[in-house]
Amino acid sequence: MFISRLIRALLLDINLYEEVEHDKSSIWQSMVVVLLASLAGRLYIYNLGGVKGLIVGTVLAFAGWIVMSFLIYLVGTKLFPGTDTKTNIGKILRVLGFAGAPGIFLLVALLPVINNFAWVVILIIWVWRLVAMIIAIKQALDFKNTWSAIWVCVIGLIAYMLVYIILLFAYGLPKPIWT
Repeated sequence: MFISRLIRALLLDINLYEEVEHDKSSIWQSMVVVLLASLAGRLYIYNLGGVKGLIVGTVLAFAGWIVMSFLIYLVGTKLFPGTDTKTNIGKILRVLGFAGAPGIFLLVALLPVINNFAWVVILIIWVWRLVAMIIAIKQALDFKNTWSAIWVCVIGLIAYMLVYIILLFAYGLPKPIWT
């Protein structure tokens, strides 16, 4: 069931996000997706910077998933709720966990033949994850149109980046993968 859900997440299956939104037990599967995507990204960073980046980055990926879910929850339910929006933080965590599935392909950026074009792979994965996130949020917040989900995701991402930048300067957190 997990592998099937993972593949459906990678294929941007709208029904998957509706399914995991309502399946409370899928939180564990969402956590595994976050872990796999995090480890793939951290292995790329490990290749650039070592064990500290691998460990700290993996912990921060989980923290980032929780913070992003909370920010999206606030933006989508308090600032810009749809007429049918009825959700909770657990639903947002589950759908955003699966929306991060394309991050698993960050391992491709490690291939020697890709070395000079790793930035292209990272960009494609980032866009893929953003599209998955928009689909997931549209389903979780029961929006009737995609533009509402896009705006909630954009505002949530901006808020997340502001939090990240503040923490980066305050505590010297690892730099993002694109730097």
